[in-house]
Amino acid sequence: MTRVKQDRVLGVLVRERDWVTAAALADVVGVTPRSIRSYITAINARAAGAIESSPFGYRASQEAATALRTRSQTGTPRDRLHTIVRALLSGPAGIDVFETADALFVSAATLEADLGRVRGLLGGTELALERSASRARLVGTEVAQRRLLSRLAHDEMDEGAFDLAALRRTLGDGSVGPRAFGPFKSDFVARLTGLGYFVNEFGIADVIMHIAIAADRVAAGRPLGDAGVVTTPAQQSIAEIIDELARRHLEIRLGAGDLVHLATLVLTRIVAPGTSESRAPLDPDVELAVREIVAEAASEFLVDIVATEFIQRLALHVQNLRLRAREQAWSRNPLTRSLKSTYPMIFEVAVYIASRLHERLEIPLLDDEIAYIAMHVGGQLERSRRADHLLTATIVCPGYYELHELLRSSVDRSLGQAIEVVEVETRVDPDWTAIDTDLVLTTIDPAIPGERFVRIQPFLTPADVERVQVVAGRIRRGRRLARLRAELERYFDASAFIRGFDGAGGEDAVIRRLGGTLVERGVIDADYLDRAIERERLSSTAFTDALAVPHAIGMTASRTAIAIGISEHPISWGDGRVQVVALAAFSESDREAFQTVFEQFVEVFSERESVQRIVRRGTDFSAFLDELVAVIDG
Repeated sequence: MTRVKQDRVLGVLVRERDWVTAAALADVVGVTPRSIRSYITAINARAAGAIESSPFGYRASQEAATALRTRSQTGTPRDRLHTIVRALLSGPAGIDVFETADALFVSAATLEADLGRVRGLLGGTELALERSASRARLVGTEVAQRRLLSRLAHDEMDEGAFDLAALRRTLGDGSVGPRAFGPFKSDFVARLTGLGYFVNEFGIADVIMHIAIAADRVAAGRPLGDAGVVTTPAQQSIAEIIDELARRHLEIRLGAGDLVHLATLVLTRIVAPGTSESRAPLDPDVELAVREIVAEAASEFLVDIVATEFIQRLALHVQNLRLRAREQAWSRNPLTRSLKSTYPMIFEVAVYIASRLHERLEIPLLDDEIAYIAMHVGGQLERSRRADHLLTATIVCPGYYELHELLRSSVDRSLGQAIEVVEVETRVDPDWTAIDTDLVLTTIDPAIPGERFVRIQPFLTPADVERVQVVAGRIRRGRRLARLRAELERYFDASAFIRGFDGAGGEDAVIRRLGGTLVERGVIDADYLDRAIERERLSSTAFTDALAVPHAIGMTASRTAIAIGISEHPISWGDGRVQVVALAAFSESDREAFQTVFEQFVEVFSERESVQRIVRRGTDFSAFLDELVAVIDG
């Protein structure tokens, strides 16, 4: 467990890329600052210079990411577990408990405990661990055994990112898997592209992992059966490519059963353009379900995502997703954590869509798969973003030949995605008070002060562009947080504030305790709390390392209100730990406020120093609100 926590500390520092105090790390990991210091020492002992230290705390060096992927092959519980699973999967005879314990230099009791952990991995895998005297063996189909290997490889991958070392730890140093990452992948992607497919890079890395597992199992004499194999033209063409490349690059011949199985996995992880003859026809039921669910999500969250091309792309993704669900071949997404913390509103729309897909099409969805839906949603919102999201600007440039025209052209070219120039003032003495745009880009000193005035050169320089972007970003953030402050002051109430609760009863107990304060005031009913717990099970609402925002799907509160709970010490929430829980209940009339409160509230709590200030000083409701407003106001 200590080694796991060391890796978690290392992972947090790699992700933050800035100084983090021992106390802040202790909050995230759930240990004392003293333990953090010992972890840092141990990390640097195994990877010299991985973690830098200073009076500001600790920071990951350039070597830290490599250290995170470089783990010893024996000695830790996870390494030992993988060794045992590989031994169990190597043949039908299984393992002898006492011989295996001796080989791993552990006691028989320790190995028995490890076998208990193996049983814990088998839930839902169609595998069983059987014991006969001192022998233990896995019973189940070859497909189920490969799924277990895939699951172990994914467990090795921090943040869902695929890497060669993780595969080698799962399959063993003697596997053929590593060779699939060079010429094989390049040739495979080129051949798929030649057939008219768009290759999802995240998905194809997962496919390569499955090909590596298949090659390893076939080399060990454990192929898939090919009885009754029937292929479609698309499966056949991809199977032929895999067969050719496996013989050329991996020096192994895969049977018909393996080739069709792998071709099916490929087809669930790549997307063919609409004009491609190789594209599988879109299931009308899937397309109708996606069209209706997208319309519901657009209405529920007031987002502009109803577009024919978007619906077709998402429907094709969902069709592939349904096939992956049938195969239990889930696809990992290395962007899941960052999408959830950086774009909580987009992720929430994706959770809503995933929930409705589960109801309509009975597709179970994991966080990584929800993140892929969020990527589709985010891409569409980026395409449909309206011009009124831009800041307006006036250029003040006293007329001298075409100088002002050249300057406007430069501004449009360099800053057109951030601001919209609506006026150009060429007078040397403009009426500064009459200029009402968000920004004023001026080549002369303004007669009145103000943050929105930005001094630039007549010939725009890179420094000018950077200065305008900084001011524009500051204005946007200030406006967002000003709206947030106004909304929060309406929705908070002293009677719905709890300081000092613990998480002993898990997320459900915390949700019910906080929700009870809103039930008593008639804001929500008990059914809302049941639905909030159901939403939490779909995907954790711990959007940052400090904040969880549990809520139900559907804005059914009699009025919008937020119950706040602060824990003195971090409590477990999903896969992370939090200190602030904000149970949000929104009413039908406050749909627009949902976006403001949800996204900007999470933004405030993504800043570690702000969180600690609020938690430390928010000893009662009045102090909490004062500190929150102070942080928002900067």
